[in-house]
Amino acid sequence: MKIVIAPDSYKGSLTAAEVAEAMAAGVRRVWPDAEVALVPMADGGEGTVQALVDATGGRLITATVRGPLGDPVEATFGMMGDGETAVIEMAQASGLPLVPRDRRNPLVTTTYGTGELILRALDEGARRLIIGIGGSATNDGGAGMAQALGARLLDAEGRELEPGGAALARLERIDLSGLDPRVRSLQITVACDVDNPLTGPRGASAVFGPQKGATPEMVAQLDAALKRWAEVIKRDLGKDVDAIPGAGAAGGLGAGLMALLDAQLRRGVEIVVEATGLERHLDGADLCLTGEGNTDFQTAHGKTPMGVAAAARRRGVPVICLSGGLGRDYQQIYDVGIDAALPIVPGPVDLDTAIQEAARFVADAAERALRLVALGQRMGRA
Repeated sequence: MKIVIAPDSYKGSLTAAEVAEAMAAGVRRVWPDAEVALVPMADGGEGTVQALVDATGGRLITATVRGPLGDPVEATFGMMGDGETAVIEMAQASGLPLVPRDRRNPLVTTTYGTGELILRALDEGARRLIIGIGGSATNDGGAGMAQALGARLLDAEGRELEPGGAALARLERIDLSGLDPRVRSLQITVACDVDNPLTGPRGASAVFGPQKGATPEMVAQLDAALKRWAEVIKRDLGKDVDAIPGAGAAGGLGAGLMALLDAQLRRGVEIVVEATGLERHLDGADLCLTGEGNTDFQTAHGKTPMGVAAAARRRGVPVICLSGGLGRDYQQIYDVGIDAALPIVPGPVDLDTAIQEAARFVADAAERALRLVALGQRMGRA
């Protein structure tokens, strides 16, 4: 019996690796001699760095970089076990939680620190980069990132633009002559699970600006500034990024990464499936266990269990999803290849207890699931 265990983290409770270990403990209560492969997973959002470092035997690195408002922040990124692939979550350097609610202002917040993380990864020998771009506090189109990497963004008088999305309205010229030469050979894959264009009614400013502190007047100002950003990129770099799906992700960072660094945007969970070698682990497997903190209708639209199920289905491997809770319309997951879903909690419990006892609940739920599988096997032989 070979069982692949490929869960996401349970946010605020257990890392993906801890969830996998707990599931494995439950499995071994039923089948102590089973071959168990632990493959911690993520979907490109929070927890992706930790999951990929854990899955590949990599290491975490902490660097001091410029935060969204220019203040120093401590940001962690990962080097995967191959020693050549770095994993960055832009939210570590440029994320909304780094900005106090009363200071949120996308007119001035910058992705400069994200660029500094890229440079730090290059210093560690990175040749490939996986970057998750969810949770941003910014609306600068990746301009700050570009400046950190050595690009010059100049106004009509030849002066460098100040940080923030509003300044892009005065952009006259992009000068890449000072771009760090190491960047040009860097292969970048971006985990992006939204399809918003850069500007317009579905663009970065209109859809995501308000949650970052933008008023309706600021949204209009930022949208016009990103439109100018797209125009100068098209003129100076020959790349038309405005309408590309995903260009508006992370306040337009998707557009900046594509235009300046030739990055490729992909669904986050697909990147993680590939980076962890999940499909290789699934070869010859009899069962796959996955899970997440809460499973509902959103799971079927790109979250970790969906990606795991898609990989398992290609190899004919059945999948059981063990989650902290089953929410609205969770049954939609059955349409994407998950065969059964079970909550880990044994009965009504308060949230604090669920968090504190999560490892035990996961192990017990895995045991219950495997006992049902064993029962089915016996009935099939009867």
